[in-house]
Amino acid sequence: QLQLVESGGGLVQPGGSLRLSCAASGSPLGFYAIGWFRQAPGKEREGVLCTTRSGGTTVLADSVKGRFTGSRDNAKNTVILQMNSLKPEDTGLYYCAAKFVGLGSSCPVSSDYNVWGQGTQVTVSS
Repeated sequence: QLQLVESGGGLVQPGGSLRLSCAASGSPLGFYAIGWFRQAPGKEREGVLCTTRSGGTTVLADSVKGRFTGSRDNAKNTVILQMNSLKPEDTGLYYCAAKFVGLGSSCPVSSDYNVWGQGTQVTVSS
C-alpha cells in the first residue's frame, strides 16, 4: 500500500526558497499522479501543483505561477516541489497526495486523490 512522507519544510524569509520532497513507499510511484496541496490557518486546502506519471506538471494555483516548479524521479520514488521567491502568503501546511492513474492521464481533480502524506510546515516570515 502506497505511503507518502513529505519533508523539507521550515522557516524561510520572504524571497527565499525551499525544496519539498515527497517520498513514496509501498508501491512504485510511477503508477501515480502526484499533487501538492497546501492549507493555511483558517483557510481551505488549495491545490498547488500536479505532476503526471510522465513527469508533466500543471500549476493549479495562479499565485505560484513562475515561482513553483515540480519534478519527479520515479526511480527514486520521489517527487519534488521547488518553491522560489517565497511570500508570506505561501505559509501553510504542505501535503503531497497520490492518485493511481493510467499512462497518459492528465492531472486528477483534487477530490480524486486518495493517498495523502502527513504534511510539512512552511513558514515564510521575516
